[in-house]
Amino acid sequence: MTRVTVLGSCGAWPEPGRACSGFLVTCNGFRLILDLGYGTASRLDGDVDAVIVTHEHPDHCVDVSALGRLRQYTEGAPKLPLYCPPGVLRVLEALEPRPHPATVFDPHDLAEPATVGPFRLESRLLPHHVPNYGVRLSAPGVTIAYTGDGGPSPELAELARDADLFIAEATLQDAPPDTEPRYLMTAGEAADWAARAGARRLLLTHFWPGSDREVPVRQARARFGGEVLAATEGLVLTL
Repeated sequence: MTRVTVLGSCGAWPEPGRACSGFLVTCNGFRLILDLGYGTASRLDGDVDAVIVTHEHPDHCVDVSALGRLRQYTEGAPKLPLYCPPGVLRVLEALEPRPHPATVFDPHDLAEPATVGPFRLESRLLPHHVPNYGVRLSAPGVTIAYTGDGGPSPELAELARDADLFIAEATLQDAPPDTEPRYLMTAGEAADWAARAGARRLLLTHFWPGSDREVPVRQARARFGGEVLAATEGLVLTL
């Protein structure tokens, strides 16, 4: 059985009582983190086995530093596998240069396919202000896709192909801008890509602080026939 727990659902900065991007994926006892933005580390209950960070923006990676401190002061803790773009390591080093992140974490380039516990990890580069990799996790009987952040891209159709759960950012609530390139999506666009990919369930996330979350859910349901949910802290989905 695979469970996804929402640790945080805000983009940019956390609303009071919420946290920024973060998800805990549990499969056959293996505990994997997808992003760890502001306020997410305090919502973790128990140890983790690996961390994936999509990109270097602090609302997706800053609490990896908090997790590193925990590992640093846990006697006998082995290095924690960390799959991320190189910019994430530079951010972590700036936050805490001593000890260097490489002494606490075992870094791997997220651009490269890998086996992470029970999962096959694949990634696709999505348009964003900095290098951002959408993540696809596959285990026997279950596939999870996660955009991190990113604008509309044909890569999304392959990232979420036949996924049981597609976790997609839906930052923009007004009409999408007509400028190019695009670095963020609307809920309607996320729904269009979910439908094109044949995903079964869509979990919207990365909401702008203070926004009405019912609006993007309605927009997505009008364009996607599968289940649509809004990420909220503490939500647990069983796949």
